[in-house]
Amino acid sequence: MTRRARMDDLGDRAVVVNMNPDRRGALSQDLYDAIQAALDLAQEPRIRAVLLTSEGGFFCAGGDLNVLIERRGLSEDERRAKVNNLHDLMRGIRDCPVPVIAAVEGGAAGAGLSLALAADLIVASYGAKFTAAYVKAGLVPDGGLTASLARMLPRPLAMEMCLLGRPVTAGQMAALGAVNQVVAPQRVLGAAHSLADALAQGPRAAQGTIRHLVSSAYEAAETAQLDAECAAMARAAGGEEAGEGIAAFLEKRPPQFSG
Repeated sequence: MTRRARMDDLGDRAVVVNMNPDRRGALSQDLYDAIQAALDLAQEPRIRAVLLTSEGGFFCAGGDLNVLIERRGLSEDERRAKVNNLHDLMRGIRDCPVPVIAAVEGGAAGAGLSLALAADLIVASYGAKFTAAYVKAGLVPDGGLTASLARMLPRPLAMEMCLLGRPVTAGQMAALGAVNQVVAPQRVLGAAHSLADALAQGPRAAQGTIRHLVSSAYEAAETAQLDAECAAMARAAGGEEAGEGIAAFLEKRPPQFSG
């Protein structure tokens, strides 16, 4: 049977490659397994980032409609369990101890858009389209998409995407601050690796804490966020990373953070 995804261990980063070009990178169990393998590997101190990419010129078209047709014969509880498999994966991405980078070539649609927006940093190709395509199949968003869109985009645009299924270009997303970089298609993966290179030079523990603080800030009350920042800063100030970072700053030299 043809593998539809793989996870590459590159030493200081895990790279998930979606290999399902015949279906425009549609979700598959192989992709779920590869992402989970990357998230498991990310627990090791040497891993500094997780990259999500694809083959075939399209990041991910979301759920395979042939599979969704088959699921119509399941009970609602059984269908809920299938959706929760995706949601568990999204929770795993949110809880990852290192930053997750999405390299979006061509576009991301449906649950593929949910997957891309679950990442902390997004690099996209010129002309790539981001589409909440569910409504065109009589379906509704899942994978945390509505939460991601609410955090990143104005409400009218989020409504337009979800209610009408109209695509938004990578350039538009970048102008709204929802995409970090827009580059030529042949440079997407390289640009994502450059971000991973920069992350690898930084303090791993501090970066992990920062990503969780920023993520929680969208949902927490300000007083709760102040408490979370206070606790995190008190821990960080006594850690080895802060010792090296402060010393390097005072000595006017680049810091040398360990993994």
